[in-house]
Amino acid sequence: MGKGVLEVHLVDARGLSGSDFLGKIDPYVIVQYRSQERKSSVARDQGRNPCWNEVFKFQINSSASSAQHKLILRIMDHDHFSSDDFLGEATIDVTDIISLGAERGSYHLNAGKHNVVLADSTYHGEIKVGITFTAAQVEEDDEDFGGWRRRSSNA
Repeated sequence: MGKGVLEVHLVDARGLSGSDFLGKIDPYVIVQYRSQERKSSVARDQGRNPCWNEVFKFQINSSASSAQHKLILRIMDHDHFSSDDFLGEATIDVTDIISLGAERGSYHLNAGKHNVVLADSTYHGEIKVGITFTAAQVEEDDEDFGGWRRRSSNA
Protein backbone atom coordinates (compact mmCIF):
# COMPACT_ATOMS: atom_id res chain seq x y z
CA MET A 1 0.00 0.00 0.00
CA GLY A 2 2.53 2.60 1.04
CA LYS A 3 5.77 3.46 2.73
CA GLY A 4 6.41 6.97 3.90
CA VAL A 5 5.56 9.54 6.52
CA LEU A 6 2.10 10.43 7.80
CA GLU A 7 2.15 13.97 9.15
CA VAL A 8 -0.68 15.01 11.49
CA HIS A 9 -1.27 18.70 12.14
CA LEU A 10 -3.21 19.02 15.39
CA VAL A 11 -4.79 22.48 15.20
CA ASP A 12 -7.38 22.94 17.94
CA ALA A 13 -10.63 21.70 19.52
CA ARG A 14 -13.95 23.38 20.26
CA GLY A 15 -16.75 22.63 22.70
CA LEU A 16 -15.08 19.86 24.70
CA SER A 17 -16.97 18.44 27.66
CA GLY A 18 -15.76 17.75 31.17
CA SER A 19 -14.37 19.61 34.15
CA ASP A 20 -12.29 18.80 37.18
CA PHE A 21 -13.03 19.77 40.77
CA LEU A 22 -11.82 23.33 40.10
CA GLY A 23 -14.20 23.60 37.15
CA LYS A 24 -11.63 23.82 34.38
CA ILE A 25 -9.80 21.41 32.13
CA ASP A 26 -6.23 21.27 30.83
CA PRO A 27 -6.60 19.16 27.67
CA TYR A 28 -3.96 17.31 25.70
CA VAL A 29 -4.20 14.78 22.89
CA ILE A 30 -2.68 11.33 22.44
CA VAL A 31 -2.41 10.72 18.69
CA GLN A 32 -2.14 7.02 17.81
CA TYR A 33 -1.46 5.23 14.54
CA ARG A 34 -1.30 1.47 15.12
CA SER A 35 1.42 0.91 17.75
CA GLN A 36 2.91 4.41 17.43
CA GLU A 37 1.79 7.12 19.84
CA ARG A 38 2.57 10.82 20.11
CA LYS A 39 1.43 13.17 22.88
CA SER A 40 0.65 16.86 22.47
CA SER A 41 1.53 19.52 24.98
CA VAL A 42 -1.01 20.30 27.69
CA ALA A 43 -3.14 23.33 26.79
CA ARG A 44 -3.10 24.84 30.28
CA ASP A 45 -5.95 27.18 31.21
CA GLN A 46 -7.47 26.93 27.71
CA GLY A 47 -10.53 25.01 28.91
CA ARG A 48 -13.06 23.68 26.42
CA ASN A 49 -11.53 25.43 23.36
CA PRO A 50 -7.81 24.57 23.37
CA CYS A 51 -5.33 25.41 20.61
CA TRP A 52 -2.20 23.29 20.03
CA ASN A 53 -0.95 23.93 16.49
CA GLU A 54 1.48 20.99 16.69
CA VAL A 55 2.70 18.53 14.05
CA PHE A 56 3.35 14.82 14.66
CA LYS A 57 5.02 12.36 12.27
CA PHE A 58 4.36 8.64 11.95
CA GLN A 59 6.39 6.14 9.90
CA ILE A 60 4.15 4.11 7.61
CA ASN A 61 5.40 0.80 6.26
CA SER A 62 2.46 -1.15 4.89
CA SER A 63 2.42 -3.45 1.91
CA ALA A 64 -1.11 -4.82 2.45
CA SER A 65 -3.56 -3.02 0.17
CA SER A 66 -6.56 -4.31 2.13
CA ALA A 67 -5.36 -3.01 5.51
CA GLN A 68 -7.40 -0.39 7.33
CA HIS A 69 -5.41 2.64 8.43
CA LYS A 70 -6.93 4.55 11.33
CA LEU A 71 -5.68 7.50 13.29
CA ILE A 72 -7.07 7.75 16.83
CA LEU A 73 -7.01 11.04 18.73
CA ARG A 74 -7.73 10.59 22.45
CA ILE A 75 -8.42 13.85 24.24
CA MET A 76 -7.43 13.80 27.89
CA ASP A 77 -7.65 16.23 30.81
CA HIS A 78 -4.35 16.61 32.67
CA ASP A 79 -4.90 16.38 36.44
CA HIS A 80 -2.28 17.16 39.05
CA PHE A 81 -3.67 15.18 41.99
CA SER A 82 -5.41 12.25 40.29
CA SER A 83 -5.20 10.22 37.12
CA ASP A 84 -5.92 12.06 33.87
CA ASP A 85 -9.55 12.01 32.68
CA PHE A 86 -10.77 10.84 29.29
CA LEU A 87 -12.64 13.68 27.54
CA GLY A 88 -13.40 11.95 24.23
CA GLU A 89 -11.85 10.70 21.03
CA ALA A 90 -11.99 11.03 17.28
CA THR A 91 -11.14 8.29 14.80
CA ILE A 92 -10.03 9.24 11.30
CA ASP A 93 -9.72 6.69 8.49
CA VAL A 94 -6.51 7.60 6.65
CA THR A 95 -6.54 4.65 4.22
CA ASP A 96 -7.41 6.83 1.20
CA ILE A 97 -4.89 9.51 2.17
CA ILE A 98 -2.09 6.93 2.30
CA SER A 99 -3.07 5.25 -0.99
CA LEU A 100 -3.43 8.59 -2.83
CA GLY A 101 -0.10 9.75 -1.41
CA ALA A 102 1.55 6.51 -2.49
CA GLU A 103 0.21 7.00 -6.05
CA ARG A 104 1.00 10.71 -6.37
CA GLY A 105 4.13 11.01 -4.21
CA SER A 106 2.24 12.99 -1.57
CA TYR A 107 -1.31 13.88 -0.63
CA HIS A 108 -2.53 16.64 1.69
CA LEU A 109 -5.91 16.85 3.41
CA ASN A 110 -6.58 20.39 4.64
CA ALA A 111 -7.39 20.84 8.31
CA GLY A 112 -10.94 19.68 8.90
CA LYS A 113 -13.24 19.25 11.88
CA HIS A 114 -13.95 15.80 13.29
CA ASN A 115 -16.60 14.96 15.91
CA VAL A 116 -15.42 14.07 19.40
CA VAL A 117 -17.09 10.92 20.73
CA LEU A 118 -17.55 10.61 24.49
CA ALA A 119 -17.31 7.41 26.56
CA ASP A 120 -21.11 6.99 26.32
CA SER A 121 -20.91 7.13 22.47
CA THR A 122 -22.52 10.57 22.23
CA TYR A 123 -20.92 13.48 20.38
CA HIS A 124 -19.70 16.58 22.17
CA GLY A 125 -17.33 19.03 20.52
CA GLU A 126 -14.95 18.78 17.60
CA ILE A 127 -11.24 18.56 16.93
CA LYS A 128 -9.50 20.13 13.92
CA VAL A 129 -6.75 18.16 12.20
CA GLY A 130 -4.85 18.35 8.89
CA ILE A 131 -3.13 15.27 7.44
CA THR A 132 -0.37 14.77 4.86
CA PHE A 133 1.14 11.54 3.58
CA THR A 134 4.47 11.69 1.74
CA ALA A 135 5.64 8.52 0.06
CA ALA A 136 9.18 7.33 0.68
CA GLN A 137 11.52 7.94 -2.24
CA VAL A 138 12.66 4.76 -3.96
CA GLU A 139 16.35 4.72 -4.83
CA GLU A 140 16.70 4.19 -8.55
CA ASP A 141 20.42 3.39 -8.45
CA ASP A 142 19.86 -0.05 -6.91
CA GLU A 143 18.48 -3.11 -8.64
CA ASP A 144 17.19 -6.29 -7.02
CA PHE A 145 18.00 -9.64 -8.63
CA GLY A 146 16.49 -12.71 -6.97
CA GLY A 147 17.06 -11.37 -3.47
CA TRP A 148 20.53 -10.01 -4.33
CA ARG A 149 21.06 -6.30 -4.63
CA ARG A 150 23.38 -4.88 -7.28
CA ARG A 151 24.57 -1.33 -6.81
CA SER A 152 25.19 0.92 -9.78
CA SER A 153 28.77 1.90 -10.57
CA ASN A 154 28.39 5.37 -8.99
CA ALA A 155 27.31 4.01 -5.58
